[in-house]
Amino acid sequence: MAKRSAPEVNAGSMADIAFLLLIFFLVTTTIEVDSGISSKLPPDEIIDPPIIKQKNIFTVELNKDNQMLVENELMDVKDLKAAALKFIDNGGGENAEKKKCDYCNGAKDPSSSDHPQKAIISITHSRATDYNTFIVTYDQLVSAYTELRERLAQRLYRRSFKEMELTYDDSKSPQFKSEKLKAKIDDIKDKYPRIISKAEPK
Repeated sequence: MAKRSAPEVNAGSMADIAFLLLIFFLVTTTIEVDSGISSKLPPDEIIDPPIIKQKNIFTVELNKDNQMLVENELMDVKDLKAAALKFIDNGGGENAEKKKCDYCNGAKDPSSSDHPQKAIISITHSRATDYNTFIVTYDQLVSAYTELRERLAQRLYRRSFKEMELTYDDSKSPQFKSEKLKAKIDDIKDKYPRIISKAEPK
C-alpha cells in the first residue's frame, strides 16, 4: 500500500502577514512622553552676576514638608499667583533705561519691584520636596506672566496674546511668520520678560 504524504501548508504569505501586523502596531502604538518644564539652561561661560536690589527679588521657598514660604511668610499655593502679579506689575521705579513703567497697573510701592524688566522671581526647594508641588508652584508663577501679557495685548492690540502666537505659527494663517506680528509679540515679551530663577535644591 502506497504511503500517503502529508498535505503541505503554504507559508509563503506568512512573512507578508507578519510584516503588515508589525506596521499596524508601529502605527497605532502611542509612546508616552514625560512632561517637563520648558526653560533655557544658563550659558556655560562664567559671568559676573549683576548687582540686584533685594526689593526686585521675589523669593519662593519650598521645604521638605511641601510648605511654601513667600518672602519668608507661609502662603497657600492658591494665593501665589496674585502675590506674583502684584510684585511683577508694581512699577515702583525705573528700568535700565531710566524709564518708568507707563503700562504697569501696580501700586507703585517704593519697597517692591521697580519695573517688570527688573523683577526677578527666585524659587528654591528642598531635595525632599515633591515634584508635583514644585510643578504646581512653578505653573502658578508662569500663569502670572501669562495673565500680564494677555492684559497688555488686549490693551495695546485688542487681541489675545495666545491667539497672536498661534496665528504667527499657523502655516494656514495670512499672518504666518509675519514680521509685523512678531514685532508685537516681542514687544509684549520685552515689557513682561519671564524672569524665574530656579536655584539648586538644598
